[in-house]
Amino acid sequence: MKRFRRHGHESQRDKHKQDLYQFNKTVEHGFPHQPSALGFSPSLQLLAIGTRLGAIKLYGTPGVEFMGLHDENAAVLVLILSFFFFFFFLVGGVTLLVYNSLHMWTLRAHNGISELLEIGRFTLSGPPGAPPSVTRVTAVLAHSSGELLLLGTEGGHVFVVEVPGFRELEENNISVENVQNRIPEDYVGRRNLECVEALHENPLNPRQVLIGYSRGLMVLWDLDRQRPIQHFLGTQQLESVWWMEDGVNILSSHSDGSYCQWTVTGEDPQTEPENQEMPYGAFPCKAISKIIQVPSKQGPPFLIFSGGMPRASYGDRHCISVIHSKTHEALDFTSRIIDFFVIREPSALVVLVEEELVVVDLQSEGWPVIQTPYLVPLHCSAITCSHHVSSIPLKLWERVQAAGALQNTHYSSKPWPIIGGQNLAPDPPQRDLLLTGHEDGTVRFWDASGVCLYPMYKLSTAGVFLTDADPNDNMNQGSEGEWPPFRKVGCFDPYSDDPRLGIQKIHLCKYSGYLTVAGTAGQILIMELNDEAAEQMVEATVVDLLHGQEGFRWKGQARLDVREEPVLFPPGFQPFALVQCQPPAVVTAIALHSEWKLVAFGTSHGFGFYDYHQKNNIMVKCTLNPSDQMAMEGPLSRVKSIKKSLRQSFRRIRRSRVSMRKHHTTNLQEINARLEAEALQEMELAPVQRKIEARSSDDSFTGLVRTLYFADTFVSDSSHSTPSLWAGTNGGAVFAYVLRVPSLERRAEDPVVAHAAKEIQLMHRAPVVGLVVLDGKGAPLPEPLEVAHDLSRSPEMHGSHHLLVVSEEQFKLFTLPKVSSKSKLKLTAVDGSRVRRVGVAWFGSRTDEQLESSLVVLTNQGELHVISLPSIKMMVHYPCIRREDVSGIASCVFTKYGQGFYLMSPSEFERFSLSTRWVVEPRCLVEAPLQMRLKNPSSPVHRDQPDGVPTEHRYEKSMKQN
Repeated sequence: MKRFRRHGHESQRDKHKQDLYQFNKTVEHGFPHQPSALGFSPSLQLLAIGTRLGAIKLYGTPGVEFMGLHDENAAVLVLILSFFFFFFFLVGGVTLLVYNSLHMWTLRAHNGISELLEIGRFTLSGPPGAPPSVTRVTAVLAHSSGELLLLGTEGGHVFVVEVPGFRELEENNISVENVQNRIPEDYVGRRNLECVEALHENPLNPRQVLIGYSRGLMVLWDLDRQRPIQHFLGTQQLESVWWMEDGVNILSSHSDGSYCQWTVTGEDPQTEPENQEMPYGAFPCKAISKIIQVPSKQGPPFLIFSGGMPRASYGDRHCISVIHSKTHEALDFTSRIIDFFVIREPSALVVLVEEELVVVDLQSEGWPVIQTPYLVPLHCSAITCSHHVSSIPLKLWERVQAAGALQNTHYSSKPWPIIGGQNLAPDPPQRDLLLTGHEDGTVRFWDASGVCLYPMYKLSTAGVFLTDADPNDNMNQGSEGEWPPFRKVGCFDPYSDDPRLGIQKIHLCKYSGYLTVAGTAGQILIMELNDEAAEQMVEATVVDLLHGQEGFRWKGQARLDVREEPVLFPPGFQPFALVQCQPPAVVTAIALHSEWKLVAFGTSHGFGFYDYHQKNNIMVKCTLNPSDQMAMEGPLSRVKSIKKSLRQSFRRIRRSRVSMRKHHTTNLQEINARLEAEALQEMELAPVQRKIEARSSDDSFTGLVRTLYFADTFVSDSSHSTPSLWAGTNGGAVFAYVLRVPSLERRAEDPVVAHAAKEIQLMHRAPVVGLVVLDGKGAPLPEPLEVAHDLSRSPEMHGSHHLLVVSEEQFKLFTLPKVSSKSKLKLTAVDGSRVRRVGVAWFGSRTDEQLESSLVVLTNQGELHVISLPSIKMMVHYPCIRREDVSGIASCVFTKYGQGFYLMSPSEFERFSLSTRWVVEPRCLVEAPLQMRLKNPSSPVHRDQPDGVPTEHRYEKSMKQN
């Protein structure tokens, strides 16, 4: 009987878990890492990006997003979105991988939601004994009929393949021998045709195709009569071709920086172009890799091409030139150009570069950039920390929005031009902010409420300090009269003028509007939101964390110098107080209590807290171990000189425009990544796999402060609760201080007083990574001002409070105020599992309004654990991040309602959810345009065939046969 009851109880508990917890990776925010291919469907209005890691991503109107991944970890070379007809109408695309395999994808509706699925693959096979070059695909053309793919190869042949079944039509193939039949012998003799560089369909006659060969030959081919119509005998190496809308004129671009115009006359062969231009002079120029010409409603057409810069002077520039009437601009990007295209209505140029997507409005005067609602480069400057705030009050949200709008006046007012698909996701139930700190001293505010991570506002802290930045070093605009006429576009900037500006910790109080940010050189800025610009001084309060300790000499970087004159701050968050830690080490922990108007801060040397109402420091506690000399080195001391040298070198490089930028940029990024990893290991103490064992007090960085926590709880006795500050260190120590905060009426006059009350030393000296006080009902204490705003019940002050100490290896519950151990939960450490991130989250089922608090934990193995409160029992665990991805684990941030973010690459956040109730994921539908469906009215999507076999099954059967 007992066994039966226990089984029934466990079944009930399992059902309860299923109601509350469910792990999903829901959406990827940011810009795809290492993009390699770009595609666009004008009829579907969908944009597609392929990456070097084999991912493909589709985007339409904001909220419409799809992601697919090839089984092969290989770069996508070609990505085509198109329509295909078989037994049924198919909306899909074709990808070509570096391994020479073709893959068919489709958007198929399921329960009213479209899904991106791979439904077939194909590898071109040549004749027996033929070399691989015969079938290595170099150019792909999806025929407008939706029934054919033309594949140009390295050997010069063009293979015709029926799609979506991937059946080679050997009788329609175009061999090199057939092409050469009518070429003059002297032309054939002096140059080999080499690979097929380009395939282009006649815009007026789809049965005619232009084949461009690498050595300069272009052939107009008749698909019906299987013979050439006209040969264009180019003499320069071919890069790209473009067939104008009149069907008569053809543009070709070449490796010497020139482009030519040819005319389809029927006279064969044509030995000279009608016109040849070298847009940037007679000196040697780089290749024009792509050229297009599109008509405009007013005036002459737009001529757009990439490359062509003078090789000696500007060979390091990544440029796209736009020429319209008398206007000529060379759009200058900070990273390599992948591809570009033009959207006709509204007229916009879409450019994919290695680090961002830029859309230029070609209708408005000055050709301004259109702000992107997605694919924003999160890594404009390297991300150094993150902070998430849930349920932002409307008033604060609107004020941040207004401040951000004033920063965006340089953007175009035109709407986003890519509008394919339907966003069926419900409106977000709340307003959420994700704040990211960056290496250049900026904090960026993102709307994280829905599928799109939208930029709202950017805060810069650099204006407070005197840095190495040269105010005359303005690379954004070319000088007047400069040729080529450069114009800087895009926001990606990998250069950081002073690494000490890097943001390490962020805390925002959503109720009061106070913001605290802390940096790499021991600086802590306290800010408040102001709707008007203000000119003010920011006075620094220097805090000596060594507090009279002798025998220590700081070998790290110097502190940042504060400007001594008033600084004009724009509307938004404006600093009014600055705390400068001495030594100026990295700030490792902060806590903000806006009701008491206190900020606590900690470094590897100790901690203190500051009264920002009276602008004075209250208390300092040195936690430095006398034997810990490494804490005096500073994570940047060994590399400061080399980084400063690199910054100065790159400044000279940018001024002189030496054509070595790409090589040095790569080196700088590699060095920065290596230095960040070293600093992370020093500050975070990245673990090795080991069993639990007692740590020596002589271990390095034992005094490093890992967590700070304000709480109104019972510290001195069980009858009176008092404000308190709790601090946990890397050596397993917990310090508690009782605070006497004056009443509201006396707050401006009477000082805040603090005195030491408790100290806990964990037996195994494991680093303390989290502290939580639970009230009399076992619930975490509410946030400051949360009760005052009627958004939380008052904490239960009857009954015992408990302190939960989360170390890297265990969770231990202490009864307050006696600090007696009540219970504990050990994390399995035989395999090296250690707590890396911890947060409190609230979970609820879809049907019940009641919420339960739990502890969410991420380990160094990349596993997520949910632990119940106050019983501290393991509820569920899920694998989330590869354990080799140290930076991804270190970047993880949890939300209040069971979601989380981590950096899956330097430019992308992966969003995940542990909750069944709160899930943010794309829900969208893509349907074929009506005119396309009318082409094939007898075979609509998903209609069963007369024989009763669904169209999908008939298609899959055909694929297997082929």
